Amino acid sequence: MSFPFYIAKRYLFSKKSHNAVNIISIVAVCGVAVATMATVCSMSVLNGFRGLVTEMFSAFDPELKITPVKGKVFNPDTVMFREVYSLPDIDLISESLEDNVMINYRGRQGLAILKGVGDNFVSLTDFGSILIDGDTILKNEVNNFALLGLGIANNIGVSTGFVFPMEIDAPKRNVKVNLSNPIASINREYVYIGGVFRVDQAIYDENYIIVPIRLARDLFDYEKEVSALEIKLKAGASIEEAQAKIQKTLGDDFQVKDRYQQQEDTFKMINIEKWVTFLILSFILLIAAFNIIGSLSMLIIDKQADVITLRNLGADNRLISGIFLFEGWLISAFGAVMGIVLGLLLCFGQQHFGWLRLGTGDNFSVTAYPVIVSFSDLLFILITVLVIGFFSVLYPVRYLAKKWL
Repeated sequence: MSFPFYIAKRYLFSKKSHNAVNIISIVAVCGVAVATMATVCSMSVLNGFRGLVTEMFSAFDPELKITPVKGKVFNPDTVMFREVYSLPDIDLISESLEDNVMINYRGRQGLAILKGVGDNFVSLTDFGSILIDGDTILKNEVNNFALLGLGIANNIGVSTGFVFPMEIDAPKRNVKVNLSNPIASINREYVYIGGVFRVDQAIYDENYIIVPIRLARDLFDYEKEVSALEIKLKAGASIEEAQAKIQKTLGDDFQVKDRYQQQEDTFKMINIEKWVTFLILSFILLIAAFNIIGSLSMLIIDKQADVITLRNLGADNRLISGIFLFEGWLISAFGAVMGIVLGLLLCFGQQHFGWLRLGTGDNFSVTAYPVIVSFSDLLFILITVLVIGFFSVLYPVRYLAKKWL
């Protein structure tokens, strides 16, 4: 242990000759601790919301999704895609075909995105967890059924078990509209309402209808084409490695996206919110660091007699300045550690007890603020506080040393 560090440690914890110096030192430590604690809690809550959104989307979005770079559809019945089907990491692959349609239920109309899916779609994701009414059966021997987003179901006033079918219209491909008989340019299908789902994301709840893929192909005039292949991996398989293998097999004409890339705009916005919040709290940390400068100023004045003694013992200006530099850094480090500990205690308490609540009732998918503590965030916060503390006292101590020492 270096001599300046040893003296600085004694100054930090020992009683000063003036009680005001003790109070200012405590205020400096508490200021850094509170700012650090707020940063830990804020970033953990934003991590919690990111995890909540990920969980919501995971009930609808597949682990990996293959889409064409150009065009809307492609033929999956090729040698290249048979290689993809044979990859050992893949558990299930489901075909999907989606496009815009007009829906009509007894005079109430609306626009929607129709998504035709294969029979194994329900096994591909945790879709059952978001189904709030009905079941996941899409067809039987006689009828086709549709699963509607909650927003669409409310807009056209339908629910499961209704005896009248819903009408779905789509324009015929490669057919000019006959102005004298426009109905001849439209494909029309009928489906019964089999279930209603709720993802708590408007992009799905307000827009999507799920039907059997055969019905979608008939409606859109396709034979084998699909708009995407949705993939579920085997347990323990690496998503990054499987994604890289599939992308290498398919080449540049197709893109393979994981769940985060499928909702890139949403997660990018969450990340921006997180780091803007961190930047704002870093300014608060910088302001809190000015308390350290005040504490050091009072300490230098309080320890004038000790400085004279050290000079008589042979200490030079560099050594004496080093003592007070270490004093400022110790205040920053002690405040940072205390703030991280307090932040962790608050976060774990929120996880287990849900002290801060969002609300009650069906309007909220969770009733308490979600919290996820990330070790990398804690390390980043600690480094940031130490760096701010380091540079905030470096120049002031040298200036004060020249003036008072």
